[in-house]
Amino acid sequence: MGWDPVGELTDEDRKVFGGRWEKRLWLNVPGPFYTAETDNCWTGRLQAPDNVLYAAECHSIEYVFRQPRDRRQVRDVVGAATEDPFQEYACDGDLWWTPQAVRQWWAERARVAEHLEGALVEFGRGRDRYEDDALLGVWDFQAYLAGGLAADLRAYLFRLEEGHYPEAGERLPELA
Repeated sequence: MGWDPVGELTDEDRKVFGGRWEKRLWLNVPGPFYTAETDNCWTGRLQAPDNVLYAAECHSIEYVFRQPRDRRQVRDVVGAATEDPFQEYACDGDLWWTPQAVRQWWAERARVAEHLEGALVEFGRGRDRYEDDALLGVWDFQAYLAGGLAADLRAYLFRLEEGHYPEAGERLPELA
């Protein structure tokens, strides 16, 4: 839990991140990585299937539904960011997320769940392999929202409040 994903980025990696916080898509889960107004035409999940999903209302808009958990996933998110012609992926979320904002995002998670229900309908048509893959991503995000996301956000809150990710035995803050 004490690992910082942004620390895995090289100077060269950082050049592909140019997203702007004020244009951040509301579906991005709190954390260092997020997207703004991407236009990747279904490439994000090809690069980072464990971390990136498409907005139901506009498939070319991508967002980070799970922050990277290991070096491979960081590399995958860098790959997704590289594919975005507008450089709308960002890695500076730690500068913008506050404990209050994380708790507010969590309090409004029903809005995210509602979006995912709409995405099930949108992507469930299964017209092609991209929609089939997007559907898998929606199910993954739904399971994460119902399961492990709360613990990950509590660890992220700890990071924001204490300046480092928690070590074993450190008490995590509450989301509510």
